[in-house]
Amino acid sequence: MPGRSPGPSVKDDKTYEAVRRQGASKEKAARIANAAANSSRSSVGRRGGKSGSYEDMTKEQLYKRAKRVGIEGRSHMSKGELIDSLRNH
Repeated sequence: MPGRSPGPSVKDDKTYEAVRRQGASKEKAARIANAAANSSRSSVGRRGGKSGSYEDMTKEQLYKRAKRVGIEGRSHMSKGELIDSLRNH
């Protein structure tokens, strides 16, 4: 991937490349890179934490969250598969 630009929608190429090397999807890496570029980098990791554990959610709640983020094939997934898809999206 070195030497290739991720595209004009990514605001912080260096952060994007680092997150991709850690195994994140292109979409997730772009979200993280853009969040880092829009605010101080130290505050990006501290923003979350208000949501409960996926294991504590019902399958319906997981399905709605998967629909919101655009996970395909969600209607055929079990609760465990929805959890894995949401964590790795």
